[in-house]
Order: sequence, then C-alpha cells, then structure tokens
Amino acid sequence: MLQPREETISRDELEALQLRRLRRSLGRIAHLSPAYYDRLGRPSPRGLQSPADLRRLPCLEKDDLRQAYPFAYACGKRTEFLRFHMSSGTTGTPIVNPYTRADIRQWAEIMARCYRAAGVGREDVIQITPSFGLFTGGFGFHYGAEAIGAMVIPIGAGRTLLQLQLMRDMGATVIAAIASYPLRIMEVARQEGFDFKETRLRVGIFGSEIWSDELRRRIEQGMGIETFDIIGMTETGGPGLGIDCQAHQGIHVWEDHYLVEVLDPKTGQVVEDGQEGELAVTTLTRQGLPLVRYRTKDITRVLSRKRCACGRTHLRIDRLKGRVDDMIIYHGVNFYPSQVEQLLMRHDGVANDYQLVLDRSPGGVDQLSLAVEARPGLTAETHDRIRRELRDFLGFSMEVTFVPEGELERPQGKAVRVVDRRRAR
Repeated sequence: MLQPREETISRDELEALQLRRLRRSLGRIAHLSPAYYDRLGRPSPRGLQSPADLRRLPCLEKDDLRQAYPFAYACGKRTEFLRFHMSSGTTGTPIVNPYTRADIRQWAEIMARCYRAAGVGREDVIQITPSFGLFTGGFGFHYGAEAIGAMVIPIGAGRTLLQLQLMRDMGATVIAAIASYPLRIMEVARQEGFDFKETRLRVGIFGSEIWSDELRRRIEQGMGIETFDIIGMTETGGPGLGIDCQAHQGIHVWEDHYLVEVLDPKTGQVVEDGQEGELAVTTLTRQGLPLVRYRTKDITRVLSRKRCACGRTHLRIDRLKGRVDDMIIYHGVNFYPSQVEQLLMRHDGVANDYQLVLDRSPGGVDQLSLAVEARPGLTAETHDRIRRELRDFLGFSMEVTFVPEGELERPQGKAVRVVDRRRAR
C-alpha cells in the first residue's frame, strides 16, 4: 500500500473524515462560486450532520457543467489555476475542469495509490499510451508514476509499431491505456510477428471505456499480463477515482477523497447496496471544481463495504457495466453493447472488433445490425451459433455480418461500438 493508515481506516473514522471534508468543500463553493452555490440551494455546511445528509442536496448533471462553461462553477481565482483539462467525450459545449496546485498533488496521490494497488512500484517501467493534452489520461498516469518513483516511457497515443519497439527495448513492465488500445497493440503484434513473451511486461492498467470480463481475459491471455480496471473522468479530476486491487473483488473507490452513491437512473433516489444504478460522485478534496452529487451516467453497484482480502477498507463497486446514455432500446428490449461483447468474445475465432449499427428504413422502422470481425477459419457453423446465441439473449433476430479482421475502421482514441444513423435521417 502507498498509505496503509489511510487505506485501512475504520468505517467510523472514514465517515467522520468525509463529513469534515464535505463541509469544507461546500464552504469553498459558498465562498468562491455564488452561481454554483445557488444551484445547490445554498446549503449550510454545518447543517450536514453525517455523510448521508448529502442526499438532501440536488444532483449535478452534465448539462449543469456545460452551461457553466468555461469557469462559472470554478472555485478560485484565475491566478490559483495552473491549467485546465477538458472532457473528451462531449459534443458541443465541453466540460472544463481547472486545476490548482493542490488538485495536482491530490491527483498524484490517488494515482500512486492505484499503482500500488496493482502491485506496481519504483522498480517498474511504465509505458503511458493515453495522450498528453486536454484529455486527462496521460498526465494522471505520469504524475502517479513520478510519485512512486517509477521510470516512465511517456510515448502517448498512437504509433503502435514504436509502442512495441519501446516496450521491448526499454523493458516496460507496465502498460497504461484506454481499454480498447491493447486490442490494436495485439493486432499489430500478430502482423509483425512480435512475441510478448520476449518483453518484461506483466501489468496492464486500462480504463476510460467499458470493457467486459471476456475482453479482459482475451487481453490477459494475448499479452501475458495481469490487468487492472481503473476509473475516473475529467469531471472528477481524471483517472484515479478507483481501481481493482490484486484480489480482483471489485473496484476500490478512495473514499477519503470521493463520496459515491448509486442512484436509480429514473428517480434519482439512492438504491440499496447490491442493486444496479447510476454512479454519482461527490469530491471531498478537489478545489478547482468540487463536485456535489455529480451524476456520471455510469452503471454499477456497490459490492461491499467490508474489508477486502487485500486489507483495504474503502468500499468496492462492480466494474462499470455501461452508461445510461449508451443503453440500446430496440423492439422493447434494453441492453448494453458490453453484453453483446461478452457473448462474442467467448468464441476464439472472433477478432477483437465489432460494431452495432442502428438505422431507420424509408418506412420509418428502426433497424439493428451487427458487424463482427472474424479471423480465418471461423466456420459457418460458428456463425450460426453466434446468431442463435444473440437471438436467445436478446429475444429477437438481427442481421449479423462477419467481415475479415481489420475491415472495421480503427478510430483514434476510444473505440466506436455503436453507430446510430437514425439521427442523420
């Protein structure tokens, strides 16, 4: 552990600390951002008697932060801000998060904790493949690596052939990436005859996208590594909100820095532990843009608040299943792309990329099709089996096309799993 005392704190001590930090965060908003304080209903920080009292406050939505562009909700003077990061996934008006010096220190601390939870230390060589720029990924991984004293290969995004060369020649032991990028690395490695066994690589830390357990196993087998699922977003300060430890029994959320709730997506009410809902995050130590009950749109559930096998006491949530706005509703059936991915990745002959396409016929009827990349040797019998499994899972049939590996477009950045052409009609 990076900070054994903080990471094994008792539940009573943790809740007392959360209350103190929550009051301080609300006080900062009240003092430095009148517009933000008004949006929250002008709550008295001292009026909160326990972290559970947070439920009395309204939730923040993405649209609130977009409408606050660029700095209407910023808490601090311009001279306090060292820089800003901006959301990568929004269209139209972006979400801007300004960072104070304390915010960058906090980011380094939680990222260092994440590295240690994955068994990474100062003797490691960390290859950072997320971009360094407005996207938070590259900087977050870099700060955490510096905090634990590890060597960094700050290559950033793309240049997959060079990634492989440096991975081998520089002795990388850890790779950090958005979750779909290892698939591209593995694809190029096969084309080049690159053998991961000739590297020192042992750990992969991946996030920024929803990735299924089946895809996780495929990456681990293909690269010969142990993988860790890291969560976080620009709004919360970047990656580092939480990670699964070496026990792999759920994602630890660093509760001394973040207070999380799981809400019913329709009513906004807190659901019971174990029940799926939308993750909401309240930051306790962020200064530039402290968040209060921010609805992330990510679907998960609280798995446990008990001490983990690793010794940590911070609660564990399930791996993110999907996003509220990524749910596909077709013929009255609700499902997430990751559920289709789970089914596809069980078949060895299926390659790593697929794409769901929603369209509308000239008569105004919604249509759904699936393109699946397949490797040579995937038989017609397996084609039929996959179609049957999809029909049994979804309750309806859709057009499934198998295309050669490499045919689907490889976009820069996050993989595009769903294309909705209905909006263009």
